[in-house]
Amino acid sequence: MKSDFPLDDADRRILTALQRDSTLSVQALADIAQMSPSPCWRRVKAMRDAKVIRAEVALLDRRKVGMPTLAYIHLSLVDHSEATIRKLDDFTQRHDRIVECATITGADDYMIKVMARDPEDLERFLMHDLLALGVVRSSTTHFVLRQTKYTTAVPLD
Repeated sequence: MKSDFPLDDADRRILTALQRDSTLSVQALADIAQMSPSPCWRRVKAMRDAKVIRAEVALLDRRKVGMPTLAYIHLSLVDHSEATIRKLDDFTQRHDRIVECATITGADDYMIKVMARDPEDLERFLMHDLLALGVVRSSTTHFVLRQTKYTTAVPLD
């Protein structure tokens, strides 16, 4: 698939560096991209304006902020009506503990990634919030025992 925003090697070096550390100075980015600071800054600005760079955020250690429990939950909906889908989509947008949501192929309709304080906290969320919606036919929860890789970086090669 062709990119909407064609990237050259310097753009890729800039984006790779920013994905590792968005606090780099323009001079540091320019050094990495092998260019002077002014053209480097213009490239970064153009990529921000084009929404190639959607946001610059702080990534937190979920354990250190009290959310050590992580689970993937597969959901099957009671039906595939527009109202049902909208209700689940609106729910996932409103709940911060749902950190990812995707429609999927296969036996289930959705997969959500949820953070919680502990397994009991996750159970409360499932029973009192998610399943209480009335749009989920069945759910299967997979607790993450150990996370061996986590990145938000998009591969650019």
